[in-house]
Amino acid sequence: PRSAWGKASRTFGAWGVSARAEIQREDLNNADIEVNADSANDDLSFQMMASAGTAGSSVSSISATKGFTSGDARVTVSPTVDMGTKDVNVDIGYDAGKTNVEVNASKDEQTIKVSQQIDDDNRVAPSFALRSGKMAVEWERNLGDDNSLTTTLRPNEEIAMEWKDSAWTANINMPIDGNSISGANVSVKREVNF
Repeated sequence: PRSAWGKASRTFGAWGVSARAEIQREDLNNADIEVNADSANDDLSFQMMASAGTAGSSVSSISATKGFTSGDARVTVSPTVDMGTKDVNVDIGYDAGKTNVEVNASKDEQTIKVSQQIDDDNRVAPSFALRSGKMAVEWERNLGDDNSLTTTLRPNEEIAMEWKDSAWTANINMPIDGNSISGANVSVKREVNF
C-alpha cells in the first residue's frame, strides 16, 4: 500500500471527537493528522489539520462550522485559518430547499454561487468571482437511480463534465481558448467497497 491510516473516536458529553493519522510509504517518519469535534446539539463543529514526526509537529489549519435556522432556510458559517500564512477564509451557506447560495471570501478573492433546482431533474448554478471577474455556469442533470451528468462552463478556461453512473465516475476536461477546444483529458474511476 502507498499509505496507512488509523482512526480513533470517542464521545465526551454531547461532543463527538475523532482523530485520524495517515502515513505515506515514502515518509514513514511523519504523519498527517486530522482532529474533528462536533456537537449536533449545538450545530457546531471544529476541525484541525496538523502534521507530526521526527522534525516536530505543526498545525496547518483550524476551521469551525456553525449552523442555524433562519425562517425556512439553513445557514452555515465556516471560517478557516491557515496557520502558516495566517490567511482567513470564510464560507457562508444559505440553503432554502430549491435555492442555495454559497459565498466564499478570502483576502485574494470573493465568490458567490447561486444554485436553483429548476425541476426534479435539472439544477443550474451560476457563480461569479468579484475580484477577478471570472464566472462559471454549472448544469446538473439527474439521470435517475442516483446517476447524474454535471457540466461546468468557465469561459476562456474550460468545459468540465462529470458523469456519475452507479459506482463509476467519468470526468472529461476540455480546455478552451475563445472558441477553440485545445484537447480533452478523460479519467474514469470506479468505487470499490470491501
